[in-house]
Amino acid sequence: MPLWHDYHTPATVEEAIQTLARYDGEARIIAGGTDLLIDLQHTMQGRHTLAALVDVTAISEMTQIEEQDDLIYVGAGVTHTGIVDSPLIEQKATCLVESCGVVGGPQVRNVGTLGGNVAHALPAGDGTTSLTALNAEAEVAWHTGQREWLPLLQLFKGPGLSAVDSTRDVLIRFRFKASQQQEGTAFKRIMRPQGVALPVLGCAVWVKLNDSGDTYADAHICIGPVASIPARASEAEQALIGQPTTETTLDAVSHTARETLHPRTSKYRSTAAYRDYMIETLLRQALPLAVERARTGVAQAEGVGMG
Repeated sequence: MPLWHDYHTPATVEEAIQTLARYDGEARIIAGGTDLLIDLQHTMQGRHTLAALVDVTAISEMTQIEEQDDLIYVGAGVTHTGIVDSPLIEQKATCLVESCGVVGGPQVRNVGTLGGNVAHALPAGDGTTSLTALNAEAEVAWHTGQREWLPLLQLFKGPGLSAVDSTRDVLIRFRFKASQQQEGTAFKRIMRPQGVALPVLGCAVWVKLNDSGDTYADAHICIGPVASIPARASEAEQALIGQPTTETTLDAVSHTARETLHPRTSKYRSTAAYRDYMIETLLRQALPLAVERARTGVAQAEGVGMG
């Protein structure tokens, strides 16, 4: 039995919305399909065939990367490889290149998209972790005809539960502030070395230093998965702001993070105790790297292609 009947490739977001509406909940948005096709193989067994797939990869505004007024816009249909290959993102949002560069293997990165990483609403999504640290917003085209920019985290309603209905709505693109002088980002993660490539824990950070480069003026931290939805580590962020970029501060923020973040045990990933230990390890890797990038203005992504 086929998994779907019809396949559409609309040229605009409006056309995609109209196509979805014709199927009244019996069609699904598809881009890379690296997660969706697996989901369909499991969920559609013994059920009726899906009426249609609506492929959004021909919609130009969903496949572009551009900078406007110090904001970077990334289409939801941009592939992980497209992000890794972008000099703009590597220089001005390095953590996103580092997170997308370890998603799956080369074949997955070549077709899998940033929008798909977010739309599946999993708290362990590598791209989602970096977008959270970048304080990103998402543009959504609702089936009602309205377009709206929302804080990224408003899209997450629970594990695998998104505010965007992939049978009726379209996640268009993301935007976030490009790194300026005295600002830097970094992403580090640890994953299972065998079997299914599941991240055990990921850590994305954005830091802003004072003019002399020796004090944290601001910070964003996202470590996941530690809850049912992605979230900022606000207590750890506050432990950095106004403090010198020293080992003593790194000790303090690591302690705060371990005291306030409570990862659970997962039989597919690791124990809670191991994850708790890795919170400190990842912060000690990511924060000094982000600080160095903020001071020097030089950002060359690390670990890309290691997934």
